[in-house]
Amino acid sequence: MVLITLIGETQARIGNRFYFTGPLTECKECRLRGICFNLEPGSLYEVVAVRDTIHDCPIHEGSVRVVEAERKPIPAAVPRKHAIDGSTVTFECRKCNNIGCGDRAYCVPVSIKDGTKLRITDVIGDLDCPNGENMVLVKLG
Repeated sequence: MVLITLIGETQARIGNRFYFTGPLTECKECRLRGICFNLEPGSLYEVVAVRDTIHDCPIHEGSVRVVEAERKPIPAAVPRKHAIDGSTVTFECRKCNNIGCGDRAYCVPVSIKDGTKLRITDVIGDLDCPNGENMVLVKLG
């Protein structure tokens, strides 16, 4: 489903992906807040079209542009026993202290809060966990 929203003009290009972190308190009086904040906090979006309309915005260094964006699944690591395509999981960030691991971002994604229920939209494959955990890379939506 395509949504209309506003993003900073420098980020407004087709294919650009961004996480919507939620509404900003500085924007509560803005007349355009309904368009900016119609996205789901913590979700990943991709710009699929850029429109010509530009608005002034003190937060985005001068201006924002109207774009069409689609919500995308978030790549994340889940234990093998939960990696079933189409199932719903309660996501739990791994307690990993291995900051040098190349897959750590999947185990501790910045956009997913512990306890969030998400559906597995795709099972991608095994991860090589240096801590010996049996983890699988999936896409959560």
